[in-house]
Amino acid sequence: MKKVIKRVLLTLAALLVLAFSGFYIWSEQTYKPTDELYTLVPKQDMEQNGDFLVFQPKEAKNIGIVLYPGAKVEPAAYSYYAKGLAAAGYTVIIPRVAFHFALLDVNKAKEAIAAYPSVKTWYTAGHSLGGVAAASYAYGHQKEIAGVIFLGSYPAASNDFSKTDVPMLSLYAEYDGLSTISKIDDTKHLLSKKAELYEIQGGNHAQFGIYGKQKGDHDAKIPAKQQQDEMIAATANWLAAQ
Repeated sequence: MKKVIKRVLLTLAALLVLAFSGFYIWSEQTYKPTDELYTLVPKQDMEQNGDFLVFQPKEAKNIGIVLYPGAKVEPAAYSYYAKGLAAAGYTVIIPRVAFHFALLDVNKAKEAIAAYPSVKTWYTAGHSLGGVAAASYAYGHQKEIAGVIFLGSYPAASNDFSKTDVPMLSLYAEYDGLSTISKIDDTKHLLSKKAELYEIQGGNHAQFGIYGKQKGDHDAKIPAKQQQDEMIAATANWLAAQ
């Protein structure tokens, strides 16, 4: 009997190892920045501090944004957006998250905040599942986080902000095939009383970063840079009004 139990346990352990190995290999097949991204933001303009890709302004407003990447998307893919916000005076930190899934590393914002004590006001932001993580952290730290920025994203049902006054900006795209307009509409009730929604006409899901096409997405009708410039302007205007 003991031999049977031992064999069962060894078999289960082997299956777990195989499952984890498969997940790890799959998670490492990431969406990487395109050549276009590196023409817009040369690698020498990217400051790496441990797990953080950091964009700091020349004239700081002492306001920071922790930007969670979408699932399996490399942090550098958001560099142009981050650089644009830094030019407007905001510190932007893009964390590298465990297995490239922000939901597995929600507390990265806590680490970023601790690493940059000179920044006095913090927002969380995120693309796709990164936005779910950003909302999750903000929901549990409402005294610490000044607001949330969604990029083709929305909160999980467990993070209902509807009775709060947390400032929120939801940027969504007309041709987003993943965080579709219908999904944005269906989750509006989870947003706070101070939520603002902004549609990027002609945009899609993948162009919330600059990493090429993404499975399940629709083709955009505008160039990636145009979508990014509109994102930067809308975000900077919203932040300035807070």
